[in-house]
Amino acid sequence: MIAFRDAEVADAAALARLGAESFTETFGHLYDPADLAAFLENHRATSWAAQLGDPAFAVRLGEAEGRAVAYAKLGPPSLPFTPNGPAAELRQFYILRPWQGSGAAQALMDWVLSTARARGAEELYLSVFVDNHRARRFYARYGFVEVGSYDFMVGTHRDEDHIMRLAL
Repeated sequence: MIAFRDAEVADAAALARLGAESFTETFGHLYDPADLAAFLENHRATSWAAQLGDPAFAVRLGEAEGRAVAYAKLGPPSLPFTPNGPAAELRQFYILRPWQGSGAAQALMDWVLSTARARGAEELYLSVFVDNHRARRFYARYGFVEVGSYDFMVGTHRDEDHIMRLAL
């Protein structure tokens, strides 16, 4: 059973660990260790603390068995696109493997959609790795459609990500 709550600045270290662990378990095998290490610098606790203290960001944290196991992060648009109106971006959406298929994804996405709407967004954007078929199917079920692509960098390694949009 996962318990969800809004994350606080005090959760920065737990979110840093969770982000790094989730990215590594899902994608780590694709990258040279140096590129992976460079990318994981994005998951430092200091970076998390800054975002958790910034009202432009909202993070929902899921905990089970005494530890952080899932989260979703909303923030201002940062992807290379031009919004049609007020927009938000789903910056990260991670669930550790043992809790995938538990209903956590639906609970987090319900929070994402309601929070984006409550913040005045008329559009929600995200990016997803082209070869992450499970995630792409999940987002498509909610009505997200592909509107472009861009180069997602993991260290010096270049991946293609799709940019997806949902009209709220």
